[in-house]
Amino acid sequence: MYHVPVMLEESIEGLDIKPEGVYVDVTFGGGGHSAEILRQLKDGKLIAFDQDPDARQNAEQLGDARLQLIETNFRYLKKYLKLYGHAQVDGILADLGISSHQIDEGNRGFSIRFDAPLDMRMDKAGDKTAREVVNEFGVEALTKMFREYGEVRNAWSLANGIVSARSQAAIETTGELVRVLERFAPRGKEYKYEAQVFQAIRIEVNNEMDALKDLLKDAAEILRPEGRLVVISYHSLEDRLVKHFMKHGNFEGTPEKDFYGNPIRPLRPIKSKPTMASQEEIKRNNRARSAKLRVAQKCVAQKI
Repeated sequence: MYHVPVMLEESIEGLDIKPEGVYVDVTFGGGGHSAEILRQLKDGKLIAFDQDPDARQNAEQLGDARLQLIETNFRYLKKYLKLYGHAQVDGILADLGISSHQIDEGNRGFSIRFDAPLDMRMDKAGDKTAREVVNEFGVEALTKMFREYGEVRNAWSLANGIVSARSQAAIETTGELVRVLERFAPRGKEYKYEAQVFQAIRIEVNNEMDALKDLLKDAAEILRPEGRLVVISYHSLEDRLVKHFMKHGNFEGTPEKDFYGNPIRPLRPIKSKPTMASQEEIKRNNRARSAKLRVAQKCVAQKI
């Protein structure tokens, strides 16, 4: 398998797997997390979601009849689970972001290491590409995207620089974009800066924030009482949405209480703080350095 799963032991522990249960891996990828879930199941079932066409081959390599792969974006979780007869499940795992394989596959345009067409679509059938974002978004839209999704400090200056550069000729490849970025990157931090910009564009192209919100709302409905939701996120915007929803049941982080002062929320966080990867794991897998893992349990309806 080409993808090294992040915090494998911690995420499986968070799921608290029941051997006869039904579990969902909404980011199948190379199948690393899924393979471990299957090892802990007996007569249970694992449903996996992935919109990347490469996932089919990886699922077939596992060769397990208990695994069902649904080739679509996880934002349609509830719709497809109901379609396949699963109104409720015992656990859901989401390893957000991008797999190391997608980064290493140079022609997809995800990486600053390769000169490739500006694409960045996780679903190759998607309408919006990175080329369209870079060449068609106005200064305000680019600034907002870089600031919110990439936490780029000089977002406005960069946005103006991109608009100026494309007025001379369209920016067609990752290499051409990187050459524009070099003029705005802090000295000594060029790689980090370029990675932040590429992340922002990728999130926009794939509509990742809205997809995450849809996933969290669906998960809260589909989980059985005391079922577990495990989410691994890689940047603060994702983690903030996950944290707020697990703690308060909304994305604003506003606590709501019933008449008796009890919190109104579908989930309950298992821990108040996220779990981080160990230094040993980060040495083995650099992707784990920014990972935050949060676990929540479906609340049991209180009797009145």
